[in-house]
Amino acid sequence: MSVNANECLSQGRPSLLSLFWIFLKIGSTAFGGFMALISVVQNYLVNRKKLLSDEDMLDGISLATILPGPVAVNVVAYAGYKIRGLSGAIVCAVAVILPSFLLILFLSYAYFSWGDMPAVDSVFKGFMPAVAAVIVATVINMGKKSLTGYKEMSIAAVALVILVLIGGFYSTLAIILCAGLVGLLLFKRNNNDSQIDSIAISSNKEKTLHRQFPILILALIAVCALLVTTPYMSSSTFIAGKLLATFSGMSLLLFGGGFVFIPLMQESVVETYQWITHQEFIDAIAMGQITPGPILISATFIGYKVAGVFGATMATIGIFTPSAMLMLVCTHYLQLLKESIYLKAALKGIRCAVIGMILAAAYFVAMSSEINAVTSGIFILSLIALIKFKLEVVWIIPVSGLIGFIAFS
Repeated sequence: MSVNANECLSQGRPSLLSLFWIFLKIGSTAFGGFMALISVVQNYLVNRKKLLSDEDMLDGISLATILPGPVAVNVVAYAGYKIRGLSGAIVCAVAVILPSFLLILFLSYAYFSWGDMPAVDSVFKGFMPAVAAVIVATVINMGKKSLTGYKEMSIAAVALVILVLIGGFYSTLAIILCAGLVGLLLFKRNNNDSQIDSIAISSNKEKTLHRQFPILILALIAVCALLVTTPYMSSSTFIAGKLLATFSGMSLLLFGGGFVFIPLMQESVVETYQWITHQEFIDAIAMGQITPGPILISATFIGYKVAGVFGATMATIGIFTPSAMLMLVCTHYLQLLKESIYLKAALKGIRCAVIGMILAAAYFVAMSSEINAVTSGIFILSLIALIKFKLEVVWIIPVSGLIGFIAFS
């Protein structure tokens, strides 16, 4: 665990039960996509609970961005691991997914039983400007500590402009890689006082870990290949196993966020296995967007259609678990190497870029909202409540949705 994290935890680690409750609340209120969920996590763990530092959060976001899988859930697993180890990672990930999982189960039952979905447009017109305010507040809080000079601000600004004007997975990947290189060139001199030999690891343990790393990677590739091919070999009797294997394999192929993943999921569940129709797939994606969790919770709907509640559970486990495990493995090695002057410099550049990327997310959320006097008022009041009065997001998001319902119904 890093020095900053230890400082944050100086007053004692929270219990697993309290962590579960914190992330259950986060999972119930984090509407608006993965950056919104990450922003709520940052608000709780860094600003309010002081369990992690801004540097820790930015490291987690940076690592999750370049690895496969749903970014928000991987960041949550990372945060839980930093606070309470493996048990903390499991508890936090389960808690943050659980509200969306239960909501999708209910919506799936309603969909296949009655065929109609309740109108939620008015509520979400209130949600979206509040979500934008949460993200902007996160940028302000992180920027105060990380964007301390014109170099740092320039990296963040370039990342913002590229995502707004170009966007896409390859742009995101290029931003991370280039920001790391620029950070290495610009900030290495600032870390000359730190030496690689300051890492408190014996040389024998270090050699052992380096030998284990390629073995772990090869094992992960083998598991991925097995998971992708298993559905072709199994019969309909083991349909839940097919769901688990299919979504586990797809989880390790997901780079660039949930929306990038939609075509791959459609090809698998609609065209290849014909588990659902094209219209049902569209409806599944829509349901994923109206829940407070990640859009990939749509897998729950597909699993429910194929094999009921058990199928929904298997599909949900499959889409989130393998990539989260990979995230934890890489987090362990990141912890061992963070004292390197080269890695420190690269991570500093990446952190600045991540702040720009988060601000770009706020821009897209704002542009997807209906801009009028009511939504503008919600945005401004939410931002004031977060920055000045330090109110919890758990109050801001529901109140904003209620205002939207009253104003637009």
